[in-house]
Amino acid sequence: MNSHAHLGAFLKARRAQLTPQECGLPESGSGRRVAGLRREEVARLAAISVDYYTRLEQGRVRASAPVLATLTRALRLDEDQQSYLYELAGRSDDRPRRHRPAQRLRPAMRRLLEQLTHTPALVLGKRLDILAWNQAAVALYTDFSAVPPDRRNYVSLLFTDPALRGMHRDWEHDARDALAALRRDAAADPDDPRLTGLVGELIVQDPDFGTWWAEHRVVTAAYGTKQYRHPLVGDLTLDCDTWASPDGSGQRLMVLTAEPGSPSHDALRILTSQPMSSNPSRPCALRGSAVETIV
Repeated sequence: MNSHAHLGAFLKARRAQLTPQECGLPESGSGRRVAGLRREEVARLAAISVDYYTRLEQGRVRASAPVLATLTRALRLDEDQQSYLYELAGRSDDRPRRHRPAQRLRPAMRRLLEQLTHTPALVLGKRLDILAWNQAAVALYTDFSAVPPDRRNYVSLLFTDPALRGMHRDWEHDARDALAALRRDAAADPDDPRLTGLVGELIVQDPDFGTWWAEHRVVTAAYGTKQYRHPLVGDLTLDCDTWASPDGSGQRLMVLTAEPGSPSHDALRILTSQPMSSNPSRPCALRGSAVETIV
């Protein structure tokens, strides 16, 4: 098949994966004879004629850039699918690009981190970028200030940093959950070039990431339990809770706590009571503008 025929096959396959309910269309009273969406429904969602959409699926016409943009929304394509659509249409250079302001740490988030002295906490931004952390998080995980700003990403470190990866007693479970959360970010902003680059790098670096990314699994749970094996204090069982900022910035506060009186609680207190960083210029890992300005 030529590229137009491949494009048509992709459109047909994608509409078969969707339901009217997912796309905000009303329920049909009569029995449906096709899986997924009908051609007429896709055309309505994309605001194009049924005849034009039919010819697209049949490979008889080349899609314009505006039509591809509307099809991206109508068919709810994620970043990978959108890239594929534009490549099949021969319009990779026409993909929409929009300015994204730098992610800046909210003052309220900073104050919360400064007050959580024995509780490891991270502020995660878009793409699960690590925007800020407290000293307890350094004690538990690593000195994030030593990680280049453009590499401070929770998912990336979980898959590529041997020490951080080795700490997780059930690494596959935690990694799959983090990847599923990243998949939700991809759906919310399918045009994000940094996310596209991150996903591409991880697919190349870790075969598991590529396999799990293709599953399109997403998670909505904001809490759970993590099992760690720390080199200094041994095994830890910590509750992980995540709260989203109410301002729509996409920032999330991730906090790890232990049941009071448990061995994990005592071990966490010992771990977070260790002397601060020997670097006097960084007694708290929140200093430095690079922490607050990730694109």
